[in-house]
Amino acid sequence: MPVLALVAATLLTLGACSSGPTTSHALQPEPESSVELQRFYDQDLVFGACEDYATTAADQAVFTSDPEFRCARLEVPLDYDEPSAETAQIALLEAPARGEPLGSLVLNPGGPGGAGMSMAAVGATTLAESPLTANFDLIGFDPRGVGASTPAIDCFTDAETDAGEAATTVLTGSGSWTEDDTRALVDQCSQRSGGDEVLAGVGTRDAARDMDILRAALGDDKLSYLGRSYGTRLGAVYAEMFPTNVRALVLDGAADPHLGTAERRITQFTAFQDSFDAMAAECAKDPECPLGTDPSKAVEVFHSITRPLIENPIITTDGRRMDFDAAYGAVIAGLYDSRVWPAITKGIGELRSGAPETLLRITDAFGGRGEDGVYPNFPEANFAINCMDEQRSTPEQEVELKRRIQEAAPFTDAGRGPDGARDPCESWPAEPTLSYPYATDINGLPDTLTISITGDPATPYEAGVSLADTLGGSLLTVDGDQHTIAFDGTSDCVDAIVADYLIDLASPPEHSRCGL
Repeated sequence: MPVLALVAATLLTLGACSSGPTTSHALQPEPESSVELQRFYDQDLVFGACEDYATTAADQAVFTSDPEFRCARLEVPLDYDEPSAETAQIALLEAPARGEPLGSLVLNPGGPGGAGMSMAAVGATTLAESPLTANFDLIGFDPRGVGASTPAIDCFTDAETDAGEAATTVLTGSGSWTEDDTRALVDQCSQRSGGDEVLAGVGTRDAARDMDILRAALGDDKLSYLGRSYGTRLGAVYAEMFPTNVRALVLDGAADPHLGTAERRITQFTAFQDSFDAMAAECAKDPECPLGTDPSKAVEVFHSITRPLIENPIITTDGRRMDFDAAYGAVIAGLYDSRVWPAITKGIGELRSGAPETLLRITDAFGGRGEDGVYPNFPEANFAINCMDEQRSTPEQEVELKRRIQEAAPFTDAGRGPDGARDPCESWPAEPTLSYPYATDINGLPDTLTISITGDPATPYEAGVSLADTLGGSLLTVDGDQHTIAFDGTSDCVDAIVADYLIDLASPPEHSRCGL
């Protein structure tokens, strides 16, 4: 079975399945008077040193970079329908405010599957002079199934990932699956993660409930939150379930709450192709451009370089595999930020001489692979959370979706057609719990702030417009070509608007814009 490399397998953030039910079923929070649930809300967090929380060398370095960082574990029900049964432990890191805190600012970096502990630690450093770090205790948490939280999703070894054996989708690229293949994938994830009940308990609605318990355990009457990419979905679902517990929500790089899985995939890959075309046009200004000097032929040139890797992959001396799927996956990873475009085209050119190092470095940076060869569990958690959030599809629907993606983003087309595409979640031990649309018709929600970048290759600008409209909140438009901008410390304009909103609850004027 041909398989996708790490980046290609994780790029279908926010889902890789097709059509299904579109009705919204808003789940109400459990009443706090419930004795079984109240004990979780009343728990006292026990903070201590952070070094034992790291799951990668990078985390170890970041978590121990400041003696003020404190870490703890939050206990939550594994299954909210049975709060007296098994529990999960949510790992979190606090970077204390430099001044008198207004409260906590809870963070989510995206994914799904992104670990939030490191977001708080890094943010405390990069925003050391920001009003945000002066006024808020930064709280980064690893959502259930992710990173240092337990139980954590585990499907593949690091060696399997390096060898290109860590596929969680064949919706793009050269792969082909059977029903037995998808069943074997889910069985492997179940066995290595702790059982079917773990796989069934990692949906966004469960994570939103965890976040409300976290809010209470931190001592905050209302939640202040900043979420990027998938974190906008988590924030929007929290707003739907707990609207009166919201103080402020910053949602950057939005998922459209009205688009079902298939249509969102098409809009996302259309945006990726637009970014590929823009990269090719920029590269074409150089007579030595590896994609050629005619941007209209860049996809054809890319295929001439990468399609031969299907039958003749490059295998490095340490066993890493560079085939078509790994190559186009690395390209997509780099497309998230236009500043990486020169490295992408350089890496594509190097493939002609059998040198995959540049594209592997892009893959490693995106996937979090350390110099020791250890990966975070981001791709596996991404897969599992999506299986609980996204709409399921029949094999016929998945093949049709792959055909449409190849039309929308031809650079991803391996030349083998769409046959063999299959929903990897078809054997999942539980049905999805999110439903579409979500976060609609919310009563009692204060103003929210959605940020959307005009040239975002992963979450198109229109998705942010839709989310802001759905929540009845404010929209900040940012002109540029990258994915997310808040909390980076790279735009004074964005930073000032976000700080005013979070600290003083001062929303920006209508039609506000910033440039990158």
